[in-house]
Amino acid sequence: QVQLVESGGGLVQAGGSLRLSCVASGHTLSSYAVGWFRQAPGKERDFVAVISRSGGSIYAGDSVKGRFTISRDNAKNTVYLQMNSLKPEDTAAYYCAAGRGVTSVAADFGSWGQGTQVTVSS
Repeated sequence: QVQLVESGGGLVQAGGSLRLSCVASGHTLSSYAVGWFRQAPGKERDFVAVISRSGGSIYAGDSVKGRFTISRDNAKNTVYLQMNSLKPEDTAAYYCAAGRGVTSVAADFGSWGQGTQVTVSS
């Protein structure tokens, strides 16, 4: 099973940018579609974006379209989430997950990282 570690979270002002990274070990990440999800305190885990194994198919949630970009570098076993024009409502713990298909359903992903916190101040 692939192990995932997220990094790049932090505190940023509204309108700012952050880039999250998701690094895999134990298995090549190119065998998996990878998704980003987020969860704010007291709320359900929400879909952010997903990228196919090759990077040829990308889907993003409505709340982040035009602001967040998912990409991957299979040579580095890494998937990125570039977050621009951040808003206070983007504050959450962000998780990457590996699965077999391009889907927005969290239950379809079998391997999860521990999460990285993103806090956007107004």
